Amino acid sequence: MQKLDDLAPDLKPRLEQMHAEAKETEERAIEVAGTFEGKKTAILDEARDVKQKASEMMSDYLDRAADALDGFEFLTMAEAGEVGHWEILKTLNERARNAELQELCNWAIPIQQRHFEDVRNGSLTLAAAEDPNETS
Repeated sequence: MQKLDDLAPDLKPRLEQMHAEAKETEERAIEVAGTFEGKKTAILDEARDVKQKASEMMSDYLDRAADALDGFEFLTMAEAGEVGHWEILKTLNERARNAELQELCNWAIPIQQRHFEDVRNGSLTLAAAEDPNETS
């Protein structure tokens, strides 16, 4: 797979920013999970399970022959899923009315939408640079 250093100059800082924001999102989500009386462990166990499944999917999708475009295509799918997840969580919370969760969703959704657009644009940029007639 193409290394991060080999990517177009504008893609590398975006990925680094996304990574930092994902870490902050995880930290904030763990903090909010702690406010759910008697449910924190179950919430965190589910989050770990989902993260493990995502890691396995990435490993299956991105084999040794994968290139940067393959990586960005996978990220595009993953980020679309993240946007959907946060929007679903926000909708579920409309009835639960948990103020901390509402605040987290309001903060996270625009970030996830930007992540999706960034990786989508990165995928399209990488695809535009590909030779469609080249055989692998």
